Amino acid sequence: MTTPLFEIDTLTYDVPGRRLLDGLSLTLPAGRLIGLIGHNGSGKSTLLKLLARQVTGGGRILFEGRDLAGWPARDHARRLAYMPQHTPPTEGMLVEELVALGRYPWHGALGRPGPADRAAIDAALAACGLDPWRGRQVDTLSGGEAQRAWLAMLVAQEAGCLLLDEPISALDIAHQVEVLDLVRRLSHENGRSVIVVLHDLNMAARYCDHIVALSAGRLALQGPPGEILTPAALRGIYGVEMEMLTRADGSPVAHPL
Repeated sequence: MTTPLFEIDTLTYDVPGRRLLDGLSLTLPAGRLIGLIGHNGSGKSTLLKLLARQVTGGGRILFEGRDLAGWPARDHARRLAYMPQHTPPTEGMLVEELVALGRYPWHGALGRPGPADRAAIDAALAACGLDPWRGRQVDTLSGGEAQRAWLAMLVAQEAGCLLLDEPISALDIAHQVEVLDLVRRLSHENGRSVIVVLHDLNMAARYCDHIVALSAGRLALQGPPGEILTPAALRGIYGVEMEMLTRADGSPVAHPL
């Protein structure tokens, strides 16, 4: 039996005057592209931060069968990579230099990159289609190219699990497709587990193997896109009426009425 990626038990998280996650319990499968959906303030980004150990809350989280809090920091960084919604500034940094930061968990602050590190950087640049841009400054790239550079950094980290918080929120439709095509390929071709926060229901349906829907800090629904994207389910999650259409490939498409 395959060990789940995450097992989450009665997870809570509070900020002054508000509970963002309220006794959340769920199991997330390994080796899948999982979409986190829900209305604004439903707890999606908070859950991702908790899984990435950016913040701590109440309850219990198991990562690959081990208590998340008990993972040594370097082991955790070698197994899990996190990209926040708002990435740090990269002024003056070359694409290759950004990607090389993904090797930090392997050689540490004082270690010198070796052949294995250079091979991982080259492989990540190639996987993300960035070889021609390795010598460019990150802040001169288009939005889609910059997102691919950040993804390449995570790939160079060689983590088996990627956590991505709204990686397409600031992109036009062409670059959204470009980035999600890459994310799906990184998951399906390399067996990586990916959890991605998405606002666009139809992008989630098109790209994700499994969808988790949150509402007011609690689990609303989870399952394959065809089971989640129904008029009744979406009414319960978003409070609006939607009709469902079917694409030529059989995937569902939601439209507000």
